[in-house]
Order: sequence, then C-alpha cells, then structure tokens
Amino acid sequence: MHRRKRKVMALKVYLDSCCYNRPFDTQTQLRITMETQAKLMIQEFVSSGNIELVSSFVVAYEQSRNPFQERKESIINFIKRYATVIVDSDKIREIRDLAGPVMETGIKRLDAYHIACALYAGCNCLLSVDDRLLKYRTEKMQLMNPIDFIKSWR
Repeated sequence: MHRRKRKVMALKVYLDSCCYNRPFDTQTQLRITMETQAKLMIQEFVSSGNIELVSSFVVAYEQSRNPFQERKESIINFIKRYATVIVDSDKIREIRDLAGPVMETGIKRLDAYHIACALYAGCNCLLSVDDRLLKYRTEKMQLMNPIDFIKSWR
C-alpha cells in the first residue's frame, strides 16, 4: 500500500469496479440513472478533496480486462489523479487472509478482495452497485450503494 502526498481526510471511500463503470451503462432504467448521478456526485466530492479515495490492484486488474478502451482510460486516469491510497499487489498475502472469511459467506473471490482491500486500507465505506456484494456485513466498515451514500452524506 502506498499513500500519495495529499491532505488526509476523515472519510476514506473505496469504489469497486462496477461502481466505477456505472456511468457507462445504458441509462434506460431509473435505478441505473440514479446510481450514475450519485456516483458522479461522489467523484466531485473526491476531486474537491472532501472524500479520500482508496483504490487497489483488484480495481486495476478488472479495468485491465475492460474491453472498452475509453471507459478503461477514463477510470484509470481518475484513480491515478485522485486516489490517495492504493493497496498494491505486494499486499496479496494480507488481502487473501482478509478475503478468506468474506468468501466463506458466499461472496465471490474478486468481490471479497475488494472488501479485503478496503478493510486493509482502513476505509469507512465501500461503494458498489452489486446487490449481492452489498449484503455482506462487517462492523469495521459500511458497504453502501452510491445513492444511499449520498443520502447519508450531510
């Protein structure tokens, strides 16, 4: 894990890959449109320095597999510019250890790795639009949909 030099914020937030990709989804369903708007507001909070963005090698891996070059570049560039903490792959042993109990609850491996990276980095919140992932509960961090995060942000 490395930390970029930037003022430390009180709120550390981790976005999983499906959250980053939400604005690129077809916007015909109301839920998708609302999640997109909430995610874009969160990006504004990050870019204005009101929220500390955390990312990881898991997000980088998933984006490397994104078949849409423009989307991939947009997401990677945002992370490069604004993430103050990135959990690197050199922490894979620690991440595997944290992800193990998460996977035992039925969460898929990469989703469990997202949770583990967010926990490892000390995040207050992990944001996702994946309903199955959001069912996971821990006392150490909140898992929220971007819409619920915006509602709670005051």
